[in-house]
Amino acid sequence: MKKIFLFSALFVISIFQTLLAQDNTKEQFPQLLTTYYGIKDALVSGNAATAASYATTFIESVNSIDKETIKEEIRSSLLKDARTISQSKDLSIQREKFATLSTTMIALAKTVKLSTEPVYLQYCPMKKASWLSDTKAIKNPYYGSAMLTCGNVKETL
Repeated sequence: MKKIFLFSALFVISIFQTLLAQDNTKEQFPQLLTTYYGIKDALVSGNAATAASYATTFIESVNSIDKETIKEEIRSSLLKDARTISQSKDLSIQREKFATLSTTMIALAKTVKLSTEPVYLQYCPMKKASWLSDTKAIKNPYYGSAMLTCGNVKETL
């Protein structure tokens, strides 16, 4: 009887730990998405310093996600592009790297649920690049005020 009770108790603890780990992961993806949006918004406004700061926070968010949760190639790609954005003061370089960062984020968004809120996949035909947004309104991070509303919503994820 003691063995059954002990086994049951260990089983319940194991499930509880798994659920806590899943809740932690669920919290990490919205944080990752929020910092991605911060980079995007900084690029929309043409603020390289803010984009770099958000990119640094983005790196911390990627590093806090359990390594089992996302594929290593996605993690590596996110970190590489975010590092370039965080280390650059050149808005054109940051925008170029944001395009590849966005491609990877879109791939991630199609495999895991990043948010309970709608995530809009937007596309700029001039740049031939996509990005994720939390609003349907187009605010183009690749051209900023020069072509602020260039683009369209392709999909809601």
